[in-house]
Amino acid sequence: MSDKSSPRRRLAAAVLATILLQAGGASAQGTCLQGINLSGAEFGERGGEVFKAYAYPSEETIAYFAKKGFNTVRLPFLWERLQPELGKPLDEAELQRLKDAVELLRKQHLTIILDPHNYAHYDKVMIGTPPVTDTAFAEFWARLAIEFSNQEDVIFGLMNEPYDIGADAWLKAANAAIRTVRATGANNLILVPGTRFTGAHSWQADAPGGANGTVMLGVRDPRKNYAYEVHQYFDQDSSGMHAECSGNDSALNAVTAMTDWAKKNNTRVFLGEFGVSQDKACVAGLGRVLNHMQANPDVWLGWTYWVAGDWWPETETLNVQPRNGKDRQQMTALENAIKAPPADKAKCKTLVD
Repeated sequence: MSDKSSPRRRLAAAVLATILLQAGGASAQGTCLQGINLSGAEFGERGGEVFKAYAYPSEETIAYFAKKGFNTVRLPFLWERLQPELGKPLDEAELQRLKDAVELLRKQHLTIILDPHNYAHYDKVMIGTPPVTDTAFAEFWARLAIEFSNQEDVIFGLMNEPYDIGADAWLKAANAAIRTVRATGANNLILVPGTRFTGAHSWQADAPGGANGTVMLGVRDPRKNYAYEVHQYFDQDSSGMHAECSGNDSALNAVTAMTDWAKKNNTRVFLGEFGVSQDKACVAGLGRVLNHMQANPDVWLGWTYWVAGDWWPETETLNVQPRNGKDRQQMTALENAIKAPPADKAKCKTLVD
């Protein structure tokens, strides 16, 4: 019997295979951005008092996720709170709170995605409907871009989950905002969502205003420094509102279809929201989606899991905020992804020359 077939060699091979499976495969390369949504600053009504109606992430929470190896935080906030009057300057106090949060994240060497969490609405009025015109939206982004212009650790997420707006109308608004951002001289990476909650599962489905997968190819960025942001959940209706994960296979299929779409169109994509419950089958489904993105770092810029934050209750199904020093089960899959070999730094630049 050869040494290759010895019980010891077979045992070693079995152990190695187990390690590779748990880690998502040693040959899998990590994506550039591996992060978490730290939610809380988008809570409450626009006039709510800070630390009573809403809150930015604490230094303790930021440190926890940085220690776990996350390198990115998507930071939701309210447009109306940051700019109480359309076309007027940003609120100084709220802007300072946002900047303070960015500095806390920066201390932990984290990349920050600024996320106006408004669903393409301002005071419940859809972008494109007066007074919330495309120009008003673009003007807001011009003001915000000036404050964070050319900071390599700050990415501009144009808008969270546009809905009730046709893809053609949303494209006009997005392109207007991109033009004004670039007009300020800001070369930051821009994440551009589609409409219909920017679902990966519905990206290529036709609807009034056209399919995201067709219409959003019309994005025009003078600096060509953007990626498409999609979201995907694992429950029956891809909403993330249910604890079950009967949509495990559908989620993987949706992410795989986005990979094919991005490769066909020579562009990049980013998974801005996705999440599961602590159920074993759900965590396994989460791991498969993460593994797929790691296997395709040429098109997948990265991901930010939904959700964590100081005010999220333990009862929230998708929550990975630790309680009493205990990690949530979803962290197993997330940490395995983070442990993959690092991405090529040359391909992870967020600023263009």
